[in-house]
Amino acid sequence: MEYKDYYAVLGVAKTANAKEIKAAYRRLARKYHPDVNKGDAKSEARFKEINEANEVLSDPDKRRRYDQLGANWSAFRGAPGGAAGWPGGGRVRVNVGGLGDEGFGDFSDFFNTFFAGGGGLTDVDEMLRNARSSQPARGEDLEYEVELSLEEVLKGTTRTANVGGVGAPRRVEVKIPAGIRDGARVRAAGEGGAGSRGARGDLFMRVKVLPHPLFVRDGDELRASFTVPLTTAVLGGEAPVPTLEGPASIKIPAGTPVGRVFRLRGRGLPALERGGARGDLLAQLNVALPESLAAREKELFEELRRLGR
Repeated sequence: MEYKDYYAVLGVAKTANAKEIKAAYRRLARKYHPDVNKGDAKSEARFKEINEANEVLSDPDKRRRYDQLGANWSAFRGAPGGAAGWPGGGRVRVNVGGLGDEGFGDFSDFFNTFFAGGGGLTDVDEMLRNARSSQPARGEDLEYEVELSLEEVLKGTTRTANVGGVGAPRRVEVKIPAGIRDGARVRAAGEGGAGSRGARGDLFMRVKVLPHPLFVRDGDELRASFTVPLTTAVLGGEAPVPTLEGPASIKIPAGTPVGRVFRLRGRGLPALERGGARGDLLAQLNVALPESLAAREKELFEELRRLGR
């Protein structure tokens, strides 16, 4: 049985409103009415198609069922049909723009099967329910939360989930890419719950990045602080800065003030959207003041004070 695209018959979009449908129907009905095209079999057939399309699309209930039907057409092939559900046994009398009312249009098998069979419109709803219940059911999606350290975010890692279901649980290993953001989900397609004769659902792992004692994440950058002795800040020198891969030595210029931020390029986290290119580490300098002074140290500071320093 051939599927009837009533929207195409009337030349309207599926979003057309009632006014647009009525206008399209009247225009086409005038053009193909048998009184205008006497003896033209093709025009008569076209006229019947137009009547049938209008019969469905101009009625809100029929149109709703027809729209549902379109997506489930394969489920209805071979469904019982008939023409008993409509007045006139599947025929309609029309009067278009003053033309004679003797034009009758026999509805197609498609219409009779799904809109005039058995109990009428309610049959379509019943068939839709039966079709949905008989379709293979896809398995449910499953989601687990996984905790990652910043070191794991830097390198990427894997996590294993025990997925239950019919029979023994399955162990599913999911690769988590480097640079993953807090709250992001990693999808393992087809590794979720088992379906009823259908495909498995998907497995999702939602990432929670744990706080780090030394670093704060800011997108793909990391922020940290490091401390140097007062003499290094005043006189300059080398100082170790913490990174996720171990300390890195940087040069501190003489007279560096407290709070200065040093940028260590490429020592941050990988950026997924930039092909894994790493962000920077921003390290803020702190200065350690001596908690107690030996006698000689105190003399030196007193001398500095006399010098106005």
